[in-house]
Amino acid sequence: MTQKWTVPALSGIAIVFSLAWFLWARSPNEPQAGAATPVPPPSQMGPDTLRYAEGAPQLTMIRSQPLAPSRVPLGDVLSARVAYDEDATARIGVGVSGRIVEIKAAPGDAVKTGQVLAEIDSPDFGTAAADLRKARADEERKRLAVERARDLVSGDAIPVKEWESLQSDLAQAGAETLRAEQRLRNLNPRGLPISGQRVKLTSPIDGVVTDRSATPALEVSPGSGTPLFVVTDPKRLWLMIDLPEKLLGRVRLGSDVSVESDAFPGEQFAARVVQLGQVIDTNTRRATVRAVLDNRRLALLPEMFVRARVLQPEGTGVRVPNGAIVNHGLYAYLFVQETPGEFRRRKVALITQGADASYVGEGLKGGEQVVVKGALLLDAELTARAGDKS
Repeated sequence: MTQKWTVPALSGIAIVFSLAWFLWARSPNEPQAGAATPVPPPSQMGPDTLRYAEGAPQLTMIRSQPLAPSRVPLGDVLSARVAYDEDATARIGVGVSGRIVEIKAAPGDAVKTGQVLAEIDSPDFGTAAADLRKARADEERKRLAVERARDLVSGDAIPVKEWESLQSDLAQAGAETLRAEQRLRNLNPRGLPISGQRVKLTSPIDGVVTDRSATPALEVSPGSGTPLFVVTDPKRLWLMIDLPEKLLGRVRLGSDVSVESDAFPGEQFAARVVQLGQVIDTNTRRATVRAVLDNRRLALLPEMFVRARVLQPEGTGVRVPNGAIVNHGLYAYLFVQETPGEFRRRKVALITQGADASYVGEGLKGGEQVVVKGALLLDAELTARAGDKS
């Protein structure tokens, strides 16, 4: 059965076509009431250059910054850990039993060599010191007896046998004094100040107290494996780098290392390799390489996790965030801001490519204003312009 059009349906179709004709026939230069003024598009000065007028909304989505040249790394970023420089760290304990009676340094305090950190009451020191004084007194008494007998034996006033016995007693007293001195020296190998049976625990180096397990009235003993104080020079740190097997043959003693930390974004710290890894971890297939870290600014702290890059011995490049690179086939491009609002697309050659950033060799000089945000927007504008002209 054939469907018939009704009059209301025909009227509706006529209204729709009439409205479409009205909108098409209307002049495009006639602005509608309340409509925003259209923003002029960017002007294209050349096949690879765009210029935006001052105040163009696209400029709010574009950010550029100068990028300085730097050394090129051997590979991608490596995981690393900051550690104490054990050559500039003292872990201070005691070799005797006793009790802490006074604490004179807190964590974070800067101390000098010989500064008292704590005082310990130690009966072991008291006994050893008393034994030494007793041995010295006995040796002095027997030395005087030998001096008196020397004149008597020459005049036959005393028998030779007694003279020999006095000499033997003096030698035994000297040996006992030496034994007492060695025992006290073993108890106090650092030569700490002793007053009676109180020993003053002092710092052997200049540095900062980074850890303290000592507490008031704490009983201490030689068998304790935990140091009472840890004093270190915070300007000297070690950097422990996890190095993949494939880079072991390219890293040398003295290789420079660039270090970055999430605590200080955008900043780089310098380190130098001083020891190569000797063992491969069977789980990670990596070796631990030790470097000396320059921490003169006191920014980094022990046990921080950082990112490290071992640098090539020669050659420089410009480190560019990967978000600034636009790829067309096999070629890479960057946008350089030549004047405010004017951007030029430039073909570059990449030396290395990493997960977050790449190094540019040819096509870019250090210090140029590189677009690090909005490069895809600029590339889309250029592509659209090229399509309109073709």
